[in-house]
Order: sequence, then C-alpha cells, then structure tokens
Amino acid sequence: MPWYQTPSGHGFWGWHWTMNHFDPDHPDGGGFPEIASHFRPLTGPYDSSDPDILEYQTLLMKLSGIDGVVVDWYGIEDFWDYGLINESTHALFGAIEKAGLEFAVMYEDQTIGHMRDNGHLGFGSEIEHGRTVMRYLQDNWFEKDAYVKIGERPVLFNFGPQFFTSDGDWNQLFSTLSAPPLFFILGRPPVSPASGAFFWPPMFESINGVLSRSALLLYLENFAHESSNWDHVIPSAFPGFLDIYSQAFVGPSFGFLDASDGETFQLTLDAAFDLDTDIVQLVTWNDYGEGTIIEPTAEFGYRYLEMVQNQRRLSIDPAFPRSAGDLTLPIRLFNLRKNNPNNTDVNLAMDGVFESLISGDVETAIAVLEFWEFALGTPVEIAEGPIQFTMGEFYPNPFWTSASIQFTAPRPVSINLSIFDLTGRKVAILASGFTNQGSYSVTWDGADLPSGAYLGRLVAAGQVTTKMVFISR
Repeated sequence: MPWYQTPSGHGFWGWHWTMNHFDPDHPDGGGFPEIASHFRPLTGPYDSSDPDILEYQTLLMKLSGIDGVVVDWYGIEDFWDYGLINESTHALFGAIEKAGLEFAVMYEDQTIGHMRDNGHLGFGSEIEHGRTVMRYLQDNWFEKDAYVKIGERPVLFNFGPQFFTSDGDWNQLFSTLSAPPLFFILGRPPVSPASGAFFWPPMFESINGVLSRSALLLYLENFAHESSNWDHVIPSAFPGFLDIYSQAFVGPSFGFLDASDGETFQLTLDAAFDLDTDIVQLVTWNDYGEGTIIEPTAEFGYRYLEMVQNQRRLSIDPAFPRSAGDLTLPIRLFNLRKNNPNNTDVNLAMDGVFESLISGDVETAIAVLEFWEFALGTPVEIAEGPIQFTMGEFYPNPFWTSASIQFTAPRPVSINLSIFDLTGRKVAILASGFTNQGSYSVTWDGADLPSGAYLGRLVAAGQVTTKMVFISR
C-alpha cells in the first residue's frame, strides 16, 4: 500500500496515517505518534516515497524469502491522492528492481466512479480513460523484466471489478494493448477475460463483528473446491484483521479476525500452499488501517517474516539460507542512515551493506554495520551463546606497520578472524578454518594499507565479536 505521506516527505500527514481524526504530531499513551492504526511500524510512521524506507522494506522482503510486491494502484490522475500513490508506486518499483525482486499491479477500478461522480471525468469518457490507463501500464511496467508474468503474460490484478463490471468493458480496455494481460479478479469464479481469481480476508462472513475460526476454515475449503476447475488461482495468506475505521469515524468496522499469536497466518499459509498455484499472495505488507500487516511492528516484531522464512524452506527452497537474526539487519542500516543523513562515509558504507545483503554476503554486511555502530557510539549487543569465545584488543592500537591480537577457543571449533575497512571490503584474513581448544595470538601486517579505522571480526560457533583498530602514520 504505497499511500503514506509524512511532513518530511511531502510536507503533510497523509490521510492513511490520520483518517482526518488522528494526529501523528502528538504521542499516544505509549509515546508513539498517534496514527490511524492499532499497530505501530518499527520505523515509526513513514513516507511511501522515502528511499530509506523502500530500501529497508525491500531488504526485509529479500531476507524473508518474499519474491516481490503487488501494489494497490489507483491510476494516473491527479485526483485525491491517486497521483501521489502513482508517484510512490514508481519509487517502489525502482527499489524493487534494484533489490532483484518482482512487481505487479492491483488496479482499483472503483477510481473511475469516484472521479466521474466528483466531476473529474466526464460521463461517457470512462472506457477511453480506462484504455489510457491500460496503455500506461503497458508502456511503463508490463514489458519490464521485473514485472510478474505467467507464461510470458503480465499478471494484472483487479480489486473488484467495482466499476467496469461487464466482460465487454474489460475487452474494450484490453483491446488497446499489444496483448492482453493474465487478468485476476477478486473472489469469484472468473469469466472471460479473467484468467483466474484471488481472495482476501472474508470479513463478509463475520457474525456480530467477528470472523470465527470455523467460518474462516469453511471459506478456505469452499474456495479450494470452487477453484479446482479454474485455469489459475492465486490464494492469499493473511495474519488477521483489525481495522480502525470505527474509531476514526470513517465508517463501521468490517469485523475482527483474531491473529491468535500467528496461528491465523500459518493456517492461511498452509491452505494457500495446498493449492496448485503459481503465486501465493501475502495480505498485506502494510495496510495499517485494516491491521493486515506482516511488516515488523512494535506489537509483534518479526513474527510473520520469520514464518515466511520457514514456509519458504518447507515449500519452495529447503536450502533457503536466511535466519531470523538476519531480519534485524535492515533496521540497523535504516537507523544509521536516518541518524547520519549528511555523513558521506556512513552512507557510502550503507550502500555497500545493501549490496552485500542483496548478494547474500550477510557476513560482510554485519561487519560494516558493527563497525559504524561502534564508531558512532551505538554498538549492538551480540547475544551470548553457551560457550564463550573471547577476543582481546589489538596491540599496539593505533599501530604503524603491524599489530597483534589474541583470541581463545574453549573447545575445538571452526573460526574466521578477518579485517574489514570502513566500506565493508575484507582486506585481510588472519585466521580461518578448524582450530583446537586453546589461546592464540595472530599478527596483522597492515604496512600496505592506508591510514584509517578498521574492524577485526571473529566469527565462531554462531557468535560474532568485533574490535576496532587504527592505522596511523
């Protein structure tokens, strides 16, 4: 949902953070900005065009095993916040491509009625406007390598249809394209030109404002049965539903689906992967207004992304290497950027961290993050394991040509002791491989390296210890 604006990004708080009721400039009872949500993102409320946020979010997707995004898109007109959403969509898709991920569009044709009824579109111009929108999608995104395709056809989602409700309407819209997309509609048996359907949290099945577990299970079973004869189906997994519409006086709540500490998400994940499908849609990354969020928040942390990691290993890639601990790295990168916006060295180093994380070199990324956190006085504590591998200080420090350092292995173990410069480049390996129990001293010859700060990093038995050292001439 790329529909969030903040004063730092656009000069104002967008409707989706305020809903014309909440004031993010004032703290709530817990000291967080008051926003239109029961949940609070770890980063605080953000602007959807902020490059640092987009970097943070795409890294989280990459590290959790998510392949890409489906963007809820409102078209191209400068009406309400549609134009802003389109700008943020372009920014997001650029970040997605940079991260080596994929993207697709979920078109909201309800926009046509809103624009027509408010005088922005003339009566009788709806089809031609829809054709213009389709050409825009083709010219800007459909033909990109990163756009999601099935059988060479770009996948287009529609949250509806809500305005263009006849087959003939969509056939006219697609007739302007070089080839029609693979078209998916919401929650109903697809008819031409739709190729398949997807589903969303079925809050319409709620009774007295609550969607029960039994009603959810019945809905999932019925959808699986009905979709068995469809050409394509895109099932959805979701963590729960807890909207804030009533509290914001926007309208009545759509109901409540208990997250049950992650059980609902796992239930819907299992049901989705039981179907014969090309794509599983996670609903949603960040719809804070409806509380269908898997992006890390203060309330549930990284729970859902850890579950995605586990599901990827179970259902797609048994060798998927990323761990739950890796998910904490993007927020560290994000905080270093936000706390040091004018520090060229820090931000160049964070560029390197991003590249390392995208390429899978988590070790280098951690080393650079630790280096700068230490250098700037914000070290991150490393969790202690049952057996401690100790590392002394470099001596002398600063040094001119060489320095020594000691470490102790309380049992036989495979270790790696390396030196990194402030860009994250590994400049020396002092010790690597299997080491017997005992104390060791190694010497680093830095005579050929320029003056400056460096980081020594010892990795052993899942533990990481870092020490800073300086060359001074």
